[in-house]
Amino acid sequence: MSDDEFDEAAWERELRQHRDRKDEFFATDRQSPIPQEQRDAFDGLSYFEPDADYRVEADVELVDGDDVVTMDTTVDTQVEYERVARLHFELNGEQQTLVAYQQAGEHTHSLFVPFRDKTTGQQTYGAGRYMEFEVDGHLSDAATVPLDFNLAYSPFCAYNDAFACPLPPEENWLDVAVEAGEKLPDA
Repeated sequence: MSDDEFDEAAWERELRQHRDRKDEFFATDRQSPIPQEQRDAFDGLSYFEPDADYRVEADVELVDGDDVVTMDTTVDTQVEYERVARLHFELNGEQQTLVAYQQAGEHTHSLFVPFRDKTTGQQTYGAGRYMEFEVDGHLSDAATVPLDFNLAYSPFCAYNDAFACPLPPEENWLDVAVEAGEKLPDA
């Protein structure tokens, strides 16, 4: 969708509905990362206010071949991901790049983008945050993809030590503050 077609009010309404559904899942679903004994006190996740400036178009640079990265996790294990694309975009007036991954051996339309930024460990979860999104069609046909940092979320291990979560590799550490998406509880 071009900026000329962007309906900010509709986007914000949809984002708030997404957040409401996620809060409901965390509060009630048996697969919630919130421990059962803490769910009665759970009153929703903490978020930065929606900000359309953190919704950007990223130029796609495909990564050729089977470029595998081993990511450490929060429980001292490792998991393998394949680099599939470098995403180049402008944020806060500066050029940035994030790498998009897929689990090694999986070839889907889903991209995984773990990252750290200048809010990590202060306003947001100390191990980093994630974005995941689906590509319409084939990634090789996409010149650009939308990145909406308002959808950046903390992994389940932020809420429960029973989960093993991949840590963003250094190539996905941004040198800017991304004040969008999920914050630390009570931040």
